[in-house]
Amino acid sequence: MTAFFALVTSLLWGLADFGGGLLTRRSPALTVVVFSQGIAAAVLGVIVLATGGWSEAGPRLWFAFAAGLVGPAAMLCFYKALALGPMGVVSPLASLAVAVPLAVGLALGERPGPLQTAGIAVAITGVVLAGGPRLGGAAVQRRTIWLTLAAALGFGTVLALIAEASTTVTGLFLALFVQRVTNVAAGGAALYALSRRGGTVLPEGGFSWGTLPALAFVGLADVAANGTYSVAVQHGPVTVAAVLASLYPVVTALAARGFLSERLRTVQAAGAGLALVGTLLLATG
Repeated sequence: MTAFFALVTSLLWGLADFGGGLLTRRSPALTVVVFSQGIAAAVLGVIVLATGGWSEAGPRLWFAFAAGLVGPAAMLCFYKALALGPMGVVSPLASLAVAVPLAVGLALGERPGPLQTAGIAVAITGVVLAGGPRLGGAAVQRRTIWLTLAAALGFGTVLALIAEASTTVTGLFLALFVQRVTNVAAGGAALYALSRRGGTVLPEGGFSWGTLPALAFVGLADVAANGTYSVAVQHGPVTVAAVLASLYPVVTALAARGFLSERLRTVQAAGAGLALVGTLLLATG
């Protein structure tokens, strides 16, 4: 169960990152974050009402609230990094987010077995290579590197927080709703402040209603990934779930290949293969 839900998480995050990266090439990153998360919050609100999730309200929701404050900042840094720098640098660096929940799991006393330890090492190596790290060419802006590392720290923190936010399915819906409402409130306040300072909040030519389906997909895929990750850590060790969930750069690279006809370089193909080997070791260890 842990391996299955963690792999679904990586699939959803990979597709969400691909869609978000495309959208930020045409619209301001903060606008993409606020609109996509707003749609996700609306859908979650309906689900919470339908499932009676309000009955699960309790102190654990503070973890969801904290995740909601960290999440928009992390996504904004990530989308800006994607817009400024090559995906082959940003994607593998962002996968360093796995270090935070891994550290939490180890601090809580989790000790993976020999096969799982090998799987973790192989999978992380595969993730970095699958992102297609640039081994040459023009230097990447320092700002892009720092933005990506900040995003990785934020994503890892959100993973650790959301894993503590609920223990039941209905409680998970409520926790994700609180997280998304907080996302929208924090992001909306930042967007308002940006507009007051004369910053760009809409794409050139104004908002296009044709982008709503893409925004909805990015927001819903992201929130679904948070949900499947939470289920994964409830059924197994965080150290395993976090690594498997971090395989999303493989999905992003494959999506770029399928939708944008980007060719996978040898290093990316090798990384995807290593990620698969690491996955098998983790699942069987």
